[in-house]
Amino acid sequence: MPSTTSRTSIRSAAWRISLWGTLAFAFGTMFVFIFLHSFVASDIERRSDSWLSGEVEVLGDVANRTPKDALYGTVVEEVAELAGKEVPLLYRESRSDDTVFFLQTGSDGGLKLWVGAGSGLSFVQAIRGLSIVPDQPTDLQVKGFGVPYRVASFVMNDGSTIYLGLSERDELRVLRQLRVRFISIWALLVLLGFSIEFFTTRRMLRPVREINEAASRIGHSDLTARVPTTPQNDEVGQLAGTLNRMLDRIESSVHQLHTITDSLAHDLRSPLTAIRGKLEMSLTGATEDERTEAIIGSIDELDRLTDFLNKSLDVAEARADALRLSPVAVDLDELLRVMVDLYEPSMSEKGISMWLRSTGPLYVEADAALLHRMAANLFDNELKHLRAGCTVRISLSDQAQAAMMVFEDDGPGFDAEVTPHLFEDRVRGKNSKGHGLGLAFIGAVARAHGGTVSAINRIGGGARIEVTLPAPEKKGVEAAEQTAIGSH
Repeated sequence: MPSTTSRTSIRSAAWRISLWGTLAFAFGTMFVFIFLHSFVASDIERRSDSWLSGEVEVLGDVANRTPKDALYGTVVEEVAELAGKEVPLLYRESRSDDTVFFLQTGSDGGLKLWVGAGSGLSFVQAIRGLSIVPDQPTDLQVKGFGVPYRVASFVMNDGSTIYLGLSERDELRVLRQLRVRFISIWALLVLLGFSIEFFTTRRMLRPVREINEAASRIGHSDLTARVPTTPQNDEVGQLAGTLNRMLDRIESSVHQLHTITDSLAHDLRSPLTAIRGKLEMSLTGATEDERTEAIIGSIDELDRLTDFLNKSLDVAEARADALRLSPVAVDLDELLRVMVDLYEPSMSEKGISMWLRSTGPLYVEADAALLHRMAANLFDNELKHLRAGCTVRISLSDQAQAAMMVFEDDGPGFDAEVTPHLFEDRVRGKNSKGHGLGLAFIGAVARAHGGTVSAINRIGGGARIEVTLPAPEKKGVEAAEQTAIGSH
């Protein structure tokens, strides 16, 4: 178990994110330090050069003014020693005999005057091997001294040259301590930054790990599990919400698939058995009329079976938000008038009256075939369940940018026990002989188009079904008219 946890931690993206973030921080801060180190070194060198240039000019002026007698060397040496005591040290304890030197060479380059540690011959040799320009301090490496000197020169009137040197020991010590302290602080900050970034990133990625673990537990037999959500409306929270909505759709689709397969297995058995029986009767029928009647009955059963399959699939697709639509402009007024003309003979034969009230052409963007089938289901519903002498009133109106179709009748209405479930699959009244898919199909088509559907029992008796479809585009306005169709 511990090895699994360790392996999971190593594979965590928090390591990579923290590593790259820390590397970026480390290189960035190192670049800043190099810049600051260069700036400090240049500033110290500028201060040293400024002191050297000023002091060597003063010494040169003193040497030019001092008579070239026996006291010349003594006077110049004392002035040089005094100047050496005024050197700007960054560390007072760093003062020593070799911190500053004063050297004067003759016109022939030989040693004329020396103030400093040692004999000065090694300094003369080092100067001879280096071209020093007056008023431009430069570095001088002397044999036997591990630390270079910063040297400035001054040419006197008699052709001799004065050199004033300042050891760079103090400057190098400052820069070395600056590097040591920076590297110590830098390493501590890098380690601390990596730790903070790792634990912060790991904490931020914890919801992602929980989402992954929850998603891995979701299997074919368990689609009810959902990934955990976070109260923050950040990327992780939005991801969790999107995954849960996707799982809702998948669960709904699978549920519809299971429902439809179970229903088809149950509902297809009886029609198929009946069709098989009628076809067998046609083979064994004694007369031509018996065989023809059996074949016609089989065809009718197949038509009903085809309609049942189509409606079942359409309802399942609509509930799973997968119903394929081909929207076009559909005039609901024309659609209802065509359907009234189509069903008028059947209604009249059964003794049912129909009334249509419409405000004129009313257009919606919808799938024309599905709307025709939905309207046919509404008319079929009235034709199947109304007795002779009943009346159907159909109205079409524009209600706040929604087309509303209303079917009202004065028949027996809906059974009380099925009224709350009218638009569910396989729901039908006690006296219904259908499959319970008519109203379910109407509701599915309405919802697929972004509309609504409702059904209630009227107070005075009968049923009322309302279907609304959104965003109609009215092409024309005509006076309201009422047409009476049918027989009494």
